[in-house]
Amino acid sequence: MFTGIIESIGRIAKVEPCGGDIRLEVETGTLDLSDVQIGDSIACNGVCLTATQLTGKGFWADVSQESLEHTTIPNWKVGSGINLEKALTANSRLGGHIVSGHVDGVGTVISRRKDARSERFTIAAPDDLAPYIAQKGSITVDGTSLTVNKVSGSEFELNIVPHTLEHTIIGDYQAGREVNLEVDVIARYLERLLLARSGDEGKGISMEFLAEHGFAKD
Repeated sequence: MFTGIIESIGRIAKVEPCGGDIRLEVETGTLDLSDVQIGDSIACNGVCLTATQLTGKGFWADVSQESLEHTTIPNWKVGSGINLEKALTANSRLGGHIVSGHVDGVGTVISRRKDARSERFTIAAPDDLAPYIAQKGSITVDGTSLTVNKVSGSEFELNIVPHTLEHTIIGDYQAGREVNLEVDVIARYLERLLLARSGDEGKGISMEFLAEHGFAKD
């Protein structure tokens, strides 16, 4: 588990094909690795990866075909910056929200504009994730815990303050960039509960479903 509070910006040092998938070497920058052991989890742009080797400057991790198919990892090149966060411990502060490190889909940055000292971003999510994104709810973008300002269909708006722009890779975002998205884990489990109780498992939640069960008006 993670909190979505980024601890360091790392860099991809090597990308190696390996038996049909890949291995990555990540240089972790200022991230404190003194308490990290082989087998520990580190979120890389929101993707939970397992450290298989420690190098002193970072770590190696294996990346499965599942991760390659459902995240932005295929876009990562040597030198690419990535957000890093070590796994949550029992005495950690939960400064963001509960993040699993399991990416739900890939979104696309639609626009970026200044708003006083902040920046406003509009991101398009995959249509099947739209029902889980709520105004003033939480969402994880490339591992960063953020608050949704506004929702319109499958697009949502974020207001990013200067500190976040400086200490995450969000400062580099431009229109067209693909980003990893993880929706609020509570929304996912709520869907599972509602569908199981209604006997509609496998159909997914739609606006019609919510209206039928009293959660939205026609």
